[in-house]
This record gives sequence, structure tokens and C-alpha cells, in this order.
Amino acid sequence: MAKDTKERILSAALDLFSENGYAGTNIRELTASLGLGKSTMYRHFESKEEIWNALLDEMIAYYGARFGSASHLPPVPDSLEGLVQMTMNMAEFTIRDEKIIKTRKVLSIEQFRDTRARELATKHFLTGLTELFTPVFSGMMDRGLIQRDDPAMLAFAYTSPISALIRLCDREPEKTDAALTKIEAFSRHFIRVYGVKNND
Repeated sequence: MAKDTKERILSAALDLFSENGYAGTNIRELTASLGLGKSTMYRHFESKEEIWNALLDEMIAYYGARFGSASHLPPVPDSLEGLVQMTMNMAEFTIRDEKIIKTRKVLSIEQFRDTRARELATKHFLTGLTELFTPVFSGMMDRGLIQRDDPAMLAFAYTSPISALIRLCDREPEKTDAALTKIEAFSRHFIRVYGVKNND
């Protein structure tokens, strides 16, 4: 039961932080949104800052388990088409998962206030994707699927426009389907340029 209450608090905090930011959310609003008293809240978390840090920890674990991390790398595709499908599966997940959407909003708002949020924003919006795809491209080179090149630079070139389109979906959700179409078109363009002929 205590675990359920803690999870409810973190879920409500994510909702409020993604709408109002950290500074724009107070404990009274948080407890009211859950129908809890402050004393109940403080049995689980000593402060708003503790809620914030627990929420960041949860975001990292949730994203890493479902999308990928340094310890949970995506598999190396065994075909060029496999790269397109993997990319689209990852894009669909990150664009449509409500918890991930709210996480990006929180990081976008708080990156200018909080050092940890800034570091996570850099990782999730830029460096983490490069790190995930570098071994993917290295493995595809070893399999003779794509041309030999610097895998880290290829990963950076591949993920940067995809990341930009994902952020567009956060700002303008009505453009989500068009963004996904463009991501697929870009992925296919990439394999036309870098793919080794006679591989599908």
C-alpha cells in the first residue's frame, strides 16, 4: 500500500511538474490532487526536492528499460530494413508514450533551473541517442550492411534529425503522423546513402 501511495505521488508530481514546472508546483496542490494530507505526503517524502529527485530516478529507469541505455543496448539489425523497423518502433514509443512525453516536457522546462535536469536533457535529446546507435552502426558495418565510416559520427548524423522531429511532436502534437512519415523517409534515405548494395 505504501508503495502504491508513493507511486501515485510520483505520477501526480510528473503531471504537475510537466504542466507548471517545479517552481510552479507546491506540495499543497500535489496533496490536493491526490486527496492526501500533507502528513501522509511527508511520510513518503521529506520535501519537494526529494520528490523531484525520486521522479528523475524513476524517469531514468523507465526510459532505460523500454527504450534503451548503455546497459540495455538495442539489438544490431540483421538487415537494412531491420534498421528502419527498429527506428520506427523506437520513434513510435517515444512519441506516443504519455510518461515519456511528460518527462521530455519536465526536462525542457527544468533544464535551465536544475543541474541534474540539464544533464538528463542533454543525454535524452542528444548524447544518449548517439551512444545507443554507435554500437548499432558498428555492428552493421561488421555485418557488411552499411559502409565503413566513423560509427559515432554516423550515429550523430542519424539521430539528430530524428530527435528534432520528436521534439516537434511535443510542441505540435497535430504534426505527429507527418513527423513519423518523415522519420521513416529519412531512415530509408540514410540506408540508400550508406547501405551496402545487395542488402535489403
